[in-house]
Amino acid sequence: MNQSIRPRRSVLYMPGANTRALEKAKSLPADSLILDLEDAVAPDAKVAARENILSALESGFGYREAVVRINGLNTAWGKADLAFFANSKADAILLPKVESATQVLEVAALLQKMNAPSTMRIWAMIETPLAIFKLQEIADAHPLLETLVLGTSDLVKDLHARHTPDRIETQTALSLSVLAARAYGLYVLDGVHLSLDDETGLKLSCIQGRDMGFDGKTLIHPNQIVLANEIFGPSPEEILEAQNRIAAYDAAIQSGAGIAVLNGKLIEELHIQDAKRILALAKAISDREKS
Repeated sequence: MNQSIRPRRSVLYMPGANTRALEKAKSLPADSLILDLEDAVAPDAKVAARENILSALESGFGYREAVVRINGLNTAWGKADLAFFANSKADAILLPKVESATQVLEVAALLQKMNAPSTMRIWAMIETPLAIFKLQEIADAHPLLETLVLGTSDLVKDLHARHTPDRIETQTALSLSVLAARAYGLYVLDGVHLSLDDETGLKLSCIQGRDMGFDGKTLIHPNQIVLANEIFGPSPEEILEAQNRIAAYDAAIQSGAGIAVLNGKLIEELHIQDAKRILALAKAISDREKS
């Protein structure tokens, strides 16, 4: 990662037109919030939604990361959305339907022109077939780009595919997105699980996303947060294993050996790097829970 590790296990979409939902978000255990001006807001409600989100940002969301999803710059609202939030307390701007580096560069240039704070980052929605083919150029577009967000619902629609329990219809796109994120030091978030009464399906989707390498999952309902936090966060067993790996490796190095063996498994430097990542994530989550 180019940045210090920040938990993004659960990233909840919140409609900007719903003031009650925005207020409730301040007490939810989500790591991050996507305050939405795009899909979740009707055209005649978009201007009012800007004011709702700005007011919520001013009062703050505590430790929760606040990201504003604007409308595309090619729409009637996009550039005004960006101007409205360029100097707000938002942590990042999420750009929908990114299909080229040019779109990311345009947002970065506009943020600079609008004197946005240097801490404000750009997130990019990856949700079309063309975006998948352009992943490398998008991921390498600009230093302000921090996170790729998979929009699997739009992607399935564009593919003329069907949602399946094992998500075979999007596995290629999911894997390529993780590869692009890791190649360029970005975070990457899995798409949503659409069924609100399907905890088993949500669990399987989270496990699959975690095992593929995603940092967390985007969510559409508060009831999905706890499960995502559990699955995308290190388990006590993983934390103990990471600690034991580091201890065994350090002991081996001090004795003059270049490798170590723990529970019959070879431990090399690459395993130590991953163990340190796990412990850093666990510490970041623990620190957050204490705050």
